[in-house]
Amino acid sequence: MPAAVETPELRELRAEVRQFLRESIDNGDFVPKADAWQSNIDIDFSRRLAERGWIGMTIPTEYGGHGRTALERFVVTEELLAHGAPVAAHWIADRQMAPSILSHGTEEQKQKYLPGIACAERFFAIGMSEPDSGSDLASVRTRATPDGDRWRISGTKLWTTSAHVATNMIVLARTDEGERHEGLSQFVVDLPNPGITINPIITIDGEHHFNEVVFDDAVLEPDALLGTRGAGWRQVTGELANERSGPERLLSPFPLLAAWGSEVEADDAPATLELGRLVSRLLVLRQMSLGVARQLAAGRQPAVEAALVKDLGTTFEGDVVETVRRMAMTEPGCGSTTFDTLLADGVRHTPAFTLRGGTNEVLRSIVAKGLG
Repeated sequence: MPAAVETPELRELRAEVRQFLRESIDNGDFVPKADAWQSNIDIDFSRRLAERGWIGMTIPTEYGGHGRTALERFVVTEELLAHGAPVAAHWIADRQMAPSILSHGTEEQKQKYLPGIACAERFFAIGMSEPDSGSDLASVRTRATPDGDRWRISGTKLWTTSAHVATNMIVLARTDEGERHEGLSQFVVDLPNPGITINPIITIDGEHHFNEVVFDDAVLEPDALLGTRGAGWRQVTGELANERSGPERLLSPFPLLAAWGSEVEADDAPATLELGRLVSRLLVLRQMSLGVARQLAAGRQPAVEAALVKDLGTTFEGDVVETVRRMAMTEPGCGSTTFDTLLADGVRHTPAFTLRGGTNEVLRSIVAKGLG
């Protein structure tokens, strides 16, 4: 951050987090990975972060959080990403479900879920994508129907990150008839549930972080409805600003970039030029991401700005991996060094960068509509 933004307090916080992470790496508590926020699940490590107050930072203290600022959370998030820390277990809950419950939840829901998020006892998955829908999140066929004072829900959600370790899941379902973006509602589902089956999806790298989640007439309690019935699409679009604009949309391959940059010789003009180009792009994108964070902290919903950050940021991430692969003159998986492992991680995960959170083509249409 520029000096005008990074106060002494923020610099002190950054140094504290950085020291903790470096000591954790030295002690063998985790091995840095590229794209660790998406796939590297370590519940024990998440709880160690919670003990230090680095989860639920912006949750008010009356709900078990720490009442800190969005910029303080941004600093912690940057350091976790830059060091490739295993944060996938708590990422979704902390990034977007806590703000959503604060905005739309009842007092009982806030008391029930937010303290558990802050202490890394509750982990969330998001049930939006469905089979045969691609990036069209509004093509929801999962249906929730009233049954007395309860709800019954049936349907299938796909590509559901971390559902196999989640204690809860936010599900977007159709509750009423209407236009595509109408008649949708959100539900907070407690897991496990006898009417819900979670099937693993193993990705090309052999990892398990995606899942298929099947709802077979699952019974939900009356307090499962989040926010207003029929207003689910509006609530989801508000959440997506948090999902699409964070530093994870720029920094997924940063451990790889840092490892390569440390090996670039000063007299290697071609490599130095490429490194400079990547770093300059990163600095600009970082300021854009910070700008969205400030708007979110002010209570606004910068959907267009968030879509732009996600589009440009994930394109940059792919360019990082491809540039490093080309300039390093090596192929992933051909060695056993930390750099070789990071490069292999980056190459395997690159195809997902521009897909998750909405494809870049969809995001560009959001930007175009927002600009009139």
